[in-house]
Amino acid sequence: MIQLPLNRDNVIQAVFLERPNRFLVRCITDERGVLDAYLPNPGRLWELLLPGASLYLYPTMDPEGAFPSQRKTRFTVMAVQREESPIFLHTHITNQVARTLIEKGEIPSLEHARVVRGEVTRGRSRFDLLLEQDGKDLYLEVKSCTLFGNGVAMFPDAVTQRGRRHLLELAEMANAGIRSAVLFIVHSPKVTWFMPDFHTDYDFSTAFLKARDRIMILPIAIQWTPDLTLGPEVKSLEVPWDYLRAEMRDRGSYLLILKIDRTMALEIGRLGTHTFSKGYYVYVGSAMRNLRTRVKRHLQRRKKLHWHIDYLTAHTGEMIPLPIRSSRRDECEIAKALLSIMQMGPSGFGSSDCPCQTHLFFSDTNPLHIRAFHDVLKGFRMTHP
Repeated sequence: MIQLPLNRDNVIQAVFLERPNRFLVRCITDERGVLDAYLPNPGRLWELLLPGASLYLYPTMDPEGAFPSQRKTRFTVMAVQREESPIFLHTHITNQVARTLIEKGEIPSLEHARVVRGEVTRGRSRFDLLLEQDGKDLYLEVKSCTLFGNGVAMFPDAVTQRGRRHLLELAEMANAGIRSAVLFIVHSPKVTWFMPDFHTDYDFSTAFLKARDRIMILPIAIQWTPDLTLGPEVKSLEVPWDYLRAEMRDRGSYLLILKIDRTMALEIGRLGTHTFSKGYYVYVGSAMRNLRTRVKRHLQRRKKLHWHIDYLTAHTGEMIPLPIRSSRRDECEIAKALLSIMQMGPSGFGSSDCPCQTHLFFSDTNPLHIRAFHDVLKGFRMTHP
């Protein structure tokens, strides 16, 4: 198991190529060429693991310093470079960071807590740390947060049934008089606010909002130096509860990423026949009520053809929905932003009831591999409270 502090002489740089599965990345180094490395992080990490991103790798060793015989990868991904700072990705070491900060008394509201033991089981779940504070037990779950922008950090970046279950069980424990808390460690100091990512995981966010009066919600921000040393500052973040109550509804806009595997001519209702090139398309829509139901309908293969997008989804391969929940109808502003970074689709597509030229946009590259696309998404998802 890797311990802190890391031996900086063992850290090597690599360039990200692809992610074959959740826990494996393919990268290239100057000395070793192309190699696979273990990624101890189940998150999507879309905005971080972009082609060409710089990775920090560390040798995979057992407690005796030998390579584990059961492991196929000789290196583990520790962090990824974002702008001038590394963003730590190793979720298991984040738990070690939490323990270290608690033992030093550097986490607000846990200054006088003592770590009793780690990986403690209670009920149906296992929690990261059992603490003792003021003579009473306190169960602590630690979450690693790497999604941030515009001064806002959000968790999770992918749907987490496990995370939602932890919140619900900690809340049940609190009802029985057992103290509990969730510590969110944001791996960047450039944030002021923390929120659940209600765009990505609405159920987790709902549980988060309901649990606020029963368990301690402790979001903090830390910083990593280029040699993967933990910086001295620990910043407490604010949760904008009033903003969440107002904005966290099942309504707003959405993006739908579509992949077309071959160039084809399709009839799009009254728009007539149009040629769609092989590549990726992004459709912008909105639903100011029942957003999840609208998105679910788009993902169905068999349905009555009603909207322009229905004619296209019937012939696409992979489809990825990206909700943008808001009290505002932002679809036209989103379309305007996408027009500045992508090619325009057929005129009038999805925009017959608004002044926009189109609500469909094309790219020969997967938009999820383009930083400018993530900047647009961040601009509408991560708004200041």
